Amino acid sequence: MQKSVSIVIPNYNGRHLLEKYLPSVFTAAENTGSQFEVIVIDDGSKDNSIEFIHQHYPKIKLLINDRNRGFSFTCNHGIREAQHELILLLNSDVKLDPDYFKAQWKYFEREDTFGVMARIMSFDESRIEDAARLLYYSGCRIKANKFYYSQNPADEDVYTAYLSGANALVDAKKLKELGGFDEIYSPFSSEDFDLSLRAWQLGWKCYYEHQSFCFHHVSGSTKTQIKSNFIKKIYYRNRYILQGIHLTGIRKALYPLQQIFTELIPKLVTGKTWVWESYQEYLNHQGRIDESKKKLEQLKLKHQSQHNIDDIIDVINQSIKHKKIKRL
Repeated sequence: MQKSVSIVIPNYNGRHLLEKYLPSVFTAAENTGSQFEVIVIDDGSKDNSIEFIHQHYPKIKLLINDRNRGFSFTCNHGIREAQHELILLLNSDVKLDPDYFKAQWKYFEREDTFGVMARIMSFDESRIEDAARLLYYSGCRIKANKFYYSQNPADEDVYTAYLSGANALVDAKKLKELGGFDEIYSPFSSEDFDLSLRAWQLGWKCYYEHQSFCFHHVSGSTKTQIKSNFIKKIYYRNRYILQGIHLTGIRKALYPLQQIFTELIPKLVTGKTWVWESYQEYLNHQGRIDESKKKLEQLKLKHQSQHNIDDIIDVINQSIKHKKIKRL
């Protein structure tokens, strides 16, 4: 059951990446035989990305932000303009396999599918960079950095804690119902984890398809253009924000102690003063964190869902009990 697809690609100073990888995007899309559109959203690029697209890809729907807005805003700009049944959220530094979509259609025959992601390979094909993710607690903190995949190619119910923002084929209606990415995470980091956790809590499932794959150009975009300490500061701030939105009960109450004694103090003692800025910015976002929590609760009420993080962990853990899985 093939569906029409809108391919949404955020771009920031990525002319060299678009030149390399857009051909693979069009090849994969054309091989589906379905209707498709490619939407590139330029986020204040200083290179000649816009001129390149105008000259070489006039059929692309090019959207231009008024200024540099960050990943969430930029993707949401494209999501709002997407016209088709499915949306592929794709980074500009990813090359698609020619048959990328072939093994993914079947997931959208199920009413509760939110989306599916493919295996992400290193560009030299030497290792798997991203696969299905297990969800678990580390102390009070929600984590999803343990990878796995099923060694049985016939398995179709391989769940993942979240869909990578670099490569996620999602139901457009459900994505828009969620409001796209939460822009509290701008300029980047953790927004894909948050999006999938929200989808799961509405009763929608996130899948991983090992037979579908793409290749990632390591550090092809953001990390090459921003100072590392700035990246770390934003990464930790957003990690704190995600916990603030999704933790409940006793873990929510005890989480500040874990922050202070396992992250803030050890890092400050070793001279990593940027972590204090992360923590202060997290505290300054409390009002917006409360707004995000309220929106999620309203959606859960609308969809008559009582799912929480514990339920997601249980669903994923139960699903792998009888599978022959490979952990990475």
